[in-house]
Amino acid sequence: MIKVTINGKEINLEKAMTVLEAARSAGIKIPTLCYHEQLEKYGGCRLCLVEVERMPRLQTACTLMVTDGMVVRTETEAIANVRRSVLEFLLINHPLDCPYCDKAGECELQDLVEKYGPATSRFKESKRKVTESLEDPVLVRNMERCIVCTRCVRMCEGVQGAAAIAVIDRGGHSHIEPFSGGKFDCEYCGNCVSVCPVGAIMSRLHRHSYRPWQLVSETETICPYCGVGCTLVVQVRDDVIKRVVPRIGTAVNNGLLCSRGRFGYEFVGHKDRLTAPLIKKDGVFEEATWEEAIRLIARRLGEIKDTFGGSSIAGIASPRCTNEDNYVFQKFMRVTLGSNNIDSTARTGYAGAQAFIENIFGQGATANLIPGLSNSDAVVVAGGDPTAMNPILGLQIRACARKGGNILTIGHIKGLRHYTPVELRPSLFSEDILLEGILSALKDKKGLPGSNQILEGKIKDINLSSAEVTRVCGISEKDFALFIDKLSGASNAAVVIGKEVVQSSGGSYRLLLLAAITYLINGRVYLLSERANEQGLLDMGCAPDLLPGYRPLGYAEFRKKYEIAWKSPLPEQPGLTIFEMIEAAKSGLLKAMYIMGENPVFNMPNSKEVEAALKKVDFLIVQDIFLTESARLADVVLPALSWSEKNGTYTNMERRIQRLRKAVTREGMEDWRIVLEIARNMGSKMNYEDSENVFFEISRVSPLHRDLGYEEIEKGTAIYPYKGEPLRSLTEEIRTEKGGSIESAGKLYLRLERPLFHSGTLSRKSQALVNIYAGAVARISPGTAGRLSLKDGDIIRISSGIGSLDLPLAVEKAVEDSVLMLTNNFEGRGAFSLMEYSIDPVTKAPVIDGNVVTVEKVGR
Repeated sequence: MIKVTINGKEINLEKAMTVLEAARSAGIKIPTLCYHEQLEKYGGCRLCLVEVERMPRLQTACTLMVTDGMVVRTETEAIANVRRSVLEFLLINHPLDCPYCDKAGECELQDLVEKYGPATSRFKESKRKVTESLEDPVLVRNMERCIVCTRCVRMCEGVQGAAAIAVIDRGGHSHIEPFSGGKFDCEYCGNCVSVCPVGAIMSRLHRHSYRPWQLVSETETICPYCGVGCTLVVQVRDDVIKRVVPRIGTAVNNGLLCSRGRFGYEFVGHKDRLTAPLIKKDGVFEEATWEEAIRLIARRLGEIKDTFGGSSIAGIASPRCTNEDNYVFQKFMRVTLGSNNIDSTARTGYAGAQAFIENIFGQGATANLIPGLSNSDAVVVAGGDPTAMNPILGLQIRACARKGGNILTIGHIKGLRHYTPVELRPSLFSEDILLEGILSALKDKKGLPGSNQILEGKIKDINLSSAEVTRVCGISEKDFALFIDKLSGASNAAVVIGKEVVQSSGGSYRLLLLAAITYLINGRVYLLSERANEQGLLDMGCAPDLLPGYRPLGYAEFRKKYEIAWKSPLPEQPGLTIFEMIEAAKSGLLKAMYIMGENPVFNMPNSKEVEAALKKVDFLIVQDIFLTESARLADVVLPALSWSEKNGTYTNMERRIQRLRKAVTREGMEDWRIVLEIARNMGSKMNYEDSENVFFEISRVSPLHRDLGYEEIEKGTAIYPYKGEPLRSLTEEIRTEKGGSIESAGKLYLRLERPLFHSGTLSRKSQALVNIYAGAVARISPGTAGRLSLKDGDIIRISSGIGSLDLPLAVEKAVEDSVLMLTNNFEGRGAFSLMEYSIDPVTKAPVIDGNVVTVEKVGR
């Protein structure tokens, strides 16, 4: 114990800390401006100066560590004079425009001047004049107000890891400026906005639209974008979201947000939101009442079920909907409609990869805490850029590097390029050889542990020499040797796997190799997740062969328990995957489809084929918040509530169950309630009062979630493993499918770009994100551009076997030779409209990496 006395109050501390932290722990306030909980100690503003006995000068409380017996005074006349002088000095150039400044009411400088500052100033010089900058799409900078506390710089460099801004010039000319000049060239996370104590850097989204004291409500909820599950606070005025801010101390993101989470909320109030049910009559949508729409759906589904059987009906669940929505939806499909044809776009990668990995290591193998990445001594990244797909997870990887860990990347990972001691960039379609080479080298160095005989039986005959690997993959022997040395020496390692691994030819074989590498280094596995509740919808049983809690549908003893709980028989045969649904619809076997919160026409490869298949379905229901490409094909469209308009839970990629809370009010019904009303009209006895009532049933029915309630979720203790029973692997065989060789010489291959600033089709309704990343752009390497005689800015026509698109061209060094990168986020210009696919027989995920395209210049 350390005993310290502050202002006559004796404080006992269990660990060493600064005087500032010790004072705050005892409720004693010491003023600061440069200090922030998330940043390293700085001691620049000098406002926190205190007197310490036996020390001749005043000391900065934010940097001075307490010692046993220390006596500190924080409020004396000498300290008051210094604070007054410091604030007087800061106000020499700081404009007194508080009535105009958006920061008024929550400005730290304003509060400190009121309490400690001078009534008049002795300085007569004119104030510094700097033109306010509105060059950035989401940020506004007014450097007249900057007090050079460097919080923003330290956040950008030391926490975010972007290093996009710095203090420019010296002395009285010092100011904060982007390295790129006038406009930021950064990740637009907005974390600099969070830490700025004055109004120097602020969000443009709510400029001059409210005062902080006019925000009538603050609701803590979960970000609706990716699978990390960041906690954020929604601030509301006049039932409109004015601002989204993070909160320090939360388990997953601890006060950090990415661009999507901070600026991507505008879709909630978008003018294109659906407001009433739509029924298509003679090919034209007409508004209808809820009663009319629900009765029509109930009648038509009942007729189709009676005529063709439940297996003629399929449902697509949503990774954007809550656990409660997805649970009620799958129960409706199985109990009311008698169909196991239920799946989701998690089938495009996440579902198959998780099932494969857990078949090797056991259920929960991928349920690892995200902050644990920062404490690893080595992190292997393959299959995509985590800083773009799951940005806050990516920050933990960057933090690992800052702590001395080794970030080892396979392929070019743009967001980690400054953090890796070695980057292995194999030549096109040679990733299998590289992974086999890494595995062979690790076996030679470390040997086989002997604890997983099935896995070892699969990999014991894989032996490639370093020379062969480097020759085939086109990498240097020095880089390969360094990679192996860093990895083999790790004692606390992690392997991060993205979708590109799963969606490549032989994806299951690559997963096997990565699992074997994880096994040899005794590491942890992280699967990147693109959508907010991909994990949750799988937990809820939104899969054709699994019931809630991952109980296999094909086992009669498991199925019987759910039949008893739901008081209804269940169909015995596993249903169709989402890709099998499309084939069944094309052939006429599928008569009806219910799509909840998903847009398969845009979000699945070969979009035109998906569209043609849905047009053949006799009765199509789409439930969404916008009239999407899929909704336009529907016979009935039902308007749902968005993320901020309903209560429920999400389960993030750690399998942490978190509360989603209603922040704004809108007329309409939650997704689960719409499904419930349809079920009731079909004679079902399902009945729930609210989302908590639904989760109560989940906790009774799903063995995985046994005895969990909203109380544990509110406390933050609903972390896997829960109180229930995870299911051990029922399969001992590890099946893989090795990819075939692909000839790349002279060909141009289309690959999917997963940008930081967009997510599916939701973000295209957020104007702030569109302002940052306005539209689809085709990206190729300088070498490819030279070979094709193309230049940056050309308009090109990209043609594949199923379609063509005209797009502007960007030439970038980060792109591989013979590859064209294109996003799938913008209407009418999505990469999936050009991509054909095959299905990996093991993971059931689409293989999309072999699409050859041709390019011709059509304009400038």
